[in-house]
Amino acid sequence: MEINIKNKKVLVTGGAGFIGSNLCEALLEKQNKVVCFDNFATGKRENISGFLNNGNFTLIEGDIRNLEDCLKASQGVDYILHQAALGSVPRSIKDPITSNDVNVSGFLNMLVAARDNKVKRVVYAASSSTYGDSESIPKVEDIIGKPLSPYAITKYVNELYADIFSKTYGLETIGLRYFNVFGRKQDPNGAYAAVIPKFVSQLMAGDSPVINGDGNYSRDFTYIDNVIQANLLSLVTTNPKAINTVYNVAFGDRNTLNDLMGYLKENLSSFDPKIASLAVVNGPNRVGDIPHSHASVQKAKDLLKYNPQFSLQQGLKAVSYTHLTLPTNREV
Repeated sequence: MEINIKNKKVLVTGGAGFIGSNLCEALLEKQNKVVCFDNFATGKRENISGFLNNGNFTLIEGDIRNLEDCLKASQGVDYILHQAALGSVPRSIKDPITSNDVNVSGFLNMLVAARDNKVKRVVYAASSSTYGDSESIPKVEDIIGKPLSPYAITKYVNELYADIFSKTYGLETIGLRYFNVFGRKQDPNGAYAAVIPKFVSQLMAGDSPVINGDGNYSRDFTYIDNVIQANLLSLVTTNPKAINTVYNVAFGDRNTLNDLMGYLKENLSSFDPKIASLAVVNGPNRVGDIPHSHASVQKAKDLLKYNPQFSLQQGLKAVSYTHLTLPTNREV
């Protein structure tokens, strides 16, 4: 799908992270000016090393918890793609204060900076964790449950703040509830939804992967190119009904962890036939995990013209994880 966005200045917060760096790359390829704003707490310099000599790329090292940094980074930009956050349900359970500082206070700082600098639109990373204990399948944007973790609370608060800033200050916002994103530049040691590269690393090392629970928890795994498409469409839409709301960003399919393991073994056994016979170890369920996650993407299709191109299987074939290595017996 060709999305026409050119000669714009876009701030990508968390631009050195997995998703953020992919967004920087996509925008640069379309001849836009990109400001990457990152404190490298979780972002990696190697993710953006290829952009540093690009005259359209600017790196600002700073922290979204500092309002002055946010004001500086957003000066003169047309749009903001807000990806900066502390992901991970377990991390938020271990340290809810820091998760709240970054994900709530940091997000509020970015909204204030966008308002004060008269930024046209803020597109921000929301989360499927917002659905909490809702048992409805597929997940539809208007039906959510109670949060199951501090992280889920922070991402829901983002949606509430965005809504208030839209209604009170006229700031255009669009929230994208990501569902288990995977793909190139994803860190197998990272906290964010890194189950796929971790499994691959374990299999390639000849180790038995550890699955939390019996493997029947299901996810709507979303390849990075689907996420890039949704972000770019959110920047360019002129449909008034498409603005100041939230969307599911997923493929719209459901695969269990056991399904995923089967696909990975099938794909990777071409590198080493022994992988096909590796046993899987089942550990305890992870506290705060949603049992099942399957998105309806009809709203995004109707209002944004979202058209995801990569299923889980297609995404796995599109990206190579064969360079990854991990210590043995890492739990996922």
